[in-house]
Amino acid sequence: MSEDFYNGASVTWKSHGGEAHGHVVKKITAPMKIKGNNVAASKDNPEFVVQTDSGKRAVHKPSALKKD
Repeated sequence: MSEDFYNGASVTWKSHGGEAHGHVVKKITAPMKIKGNNVAASKDNPEFVVQTDSGKRAVHKPSALKKD
């Protein structure tokens, strides 16, 4: 499933305000901190940095993303 998400891929995900639209910025395959939050990503369980059309960024698991 995560192979479907590549840099620049157009995606949607659930957000506090409903549904957000944007694109994949980066695939994360190692643990790291982003915006003060720990991201427990690994090669077997990657996560993705996504950016909304208005420029806000978030990190999500592949299961939270849907290709447009």
